Amino acid sequence: MRKSLTLSLMLAALAGGARATPVDDVQTLGWLAGAWVQQDDKRTVHEVWFAPVDGVMAGLSQTLRPGRKPSIEFMTITAEPDGATFTAHPADQDPTPFVLKPGLGRDEAVFENLDHDFPQRIIYRRCGEDLCARIEGSVKGRLQAQEWRYRPAP
Repeated sequence: MRKSLTLSLMLAALAGGARATPVDDVQTLGWLAGAWVQQDDKRTVHEVWFAPVDGVMAGLSQTLRPGRKPSIEFMTITAEPDGATFTAHPADQDPTPFVLKPGLGRDEAVFENLDHDFPQRIIYRRCGEDLCARIEGSVKGRLQAQEWRYRPAP
């Protein structure tokens, strides 16, 4: 009896200390899923994320500015060996990966690639019913950032 109790306690401790896998990390980002829009007098930005399936999410961003060609960017979040990875696929540029930083809450995600010129971080968080997004990084030694506050699209 004593051996089985000791074994049970050891197994419980191991299970409690198990780290989430990249697939699990992608699954926890399901709160990003949906259609989002931000509109002001300079531009309208639509962002759509599909719910995670088997460690993969797909997203699309479209920026509309009066008198200019629409800008479209495809995005993915995938389970990779280094962790959940946000990859930006901007038009006419090579894809750029950003790895999820561990240890954040279930309503915030920070993806980072310190080797990229700008941005070095892509941040999403829930702001009540809204979705807040931010890109940031160092440009010539100074922090630069751009922010969006998306509302659920009608």
